[in-house]
Amino acid sequence: MPNTLGPQRIAALDALRGFDMFWIIGAEELFHTLAKATASPFWQQLSNQFEHPYWNGFTAYDLIFPLFIFISGIAAAYSLGSSLEKGVSRLSLTQKVLWRGLLLFLLGIIYNNGLQLRPLYDVRLMSVLGRIGIVYACSCLIFLYAGPRARYAWFAGLLLGYWAILALCAAPGFPPGDLTEAGNVASWIDRTVLPGRLSRGIHDTVGLFNNISAVASGLAGILTGQYLRTTRHPPARQSALMAATGILSLLLAQAWNPVFPINKNLWSSSFVLTTTGWSLLLMALFHYLIDVKGYVRWTFFFRVIGLNSILIYMSPRFIDWSHTNLALFQWLGQLISDPYQAFALATTALLIKWAACWFLYRQQVFVKI
Repeated sequence: MPNTLGPQRIAALDALRGFDMFWIIGAEELFHTLAKATASPFWQQLSNQFEHPYWNGFTAYDLIFPLFIFISGIAAAYSLGSSLEKGVSRLSLTQKVLWRGLLLFLLGIIYNNGLQLRPLYDVRLMSVLGRIGIVYACSCLIFLYAGPRARYAWFAGLLLGYWAILALCAAPGFPPGDLTEAGNVASWIDRTVLPGRLSRGIHDTVGLFNNISAVASGLAGILTGQYLRTTRHPPARQSALMAATGILSLLLAQAWNPVFPINKNLWSSSFVLTTTGWSLLLMALFHYLIDVKGYVRWTFFFRVIGLNSILIYMSPRFIDWSHTNLALFQWLGQLISDPYQAFALATTALLIKWAACWFLYRQQVFVKI
């Protein structure tokens, strides 16, 4: 019989999701402020890892978004697989998947533009939540209507097909295969067909066309969830195989990098393999610590955040966390003074957001879409 989604596996997923959200809600500021306060090369190098490269390249900060997509894919494999086994029709699940994807897309528009009415030319349609919605819907549809082996073919086909398009085409006036910000065909299609504004004028950092490869990121999570849920391998072997697959994915990404550079803005195929590799290694680590060794207590800090991930992500559009932080802890910053004042306030800002998540956790309030 397939494995069930027991409490420890839920803890592993929620802990990894919370670990990911920890960096989204402001943990990177700890490194930025320490680098400024100490002028230490060590802290400066860590701080640099929490800045996105402008175009080609990869830092730790680039992993946060695709890791969330990967985790969502694992969770989708469990929820959809369980529903199918209970006899829920594919049509019913398709409707739920499409509705959830649409809702995430609409929330992304609100996150970008607020609730005020704007002329269409001033509206940015594409967003982080919008990408999550599109990728979730498409990868779940593949799960629902493609067989287990066909899903692997979809994963490879999306990566190779996207590479072929970018290698053979370019924006008008540029040579085929141009991968610059102005010359690549994905950015050109976005600025040609998308109404409203793009985040960089000629390019959107989460554009429409490169969702082709982004769907593969979600599908990688679904394939991982499919493996964890249906395999009869002992948990320790599951952890080992995920780690080995992660290393293989990183090696393939490096081999592809010279001809199709690792690039978050294009969500290049080599970027998908890189982030999938690191995501598998992190999942293997959390799976081993929680499912194999049974170390669960340490995950509480992260699970509190992970259980309300969408809410805490949307909250800055409606809550002035900086104002709250200064109102409660400005005295602490003044007491500590420079050069560590900014570090102290970055720490208290994180604690306030965690405390809000903890309060919701204690009240058993979980906002899910």
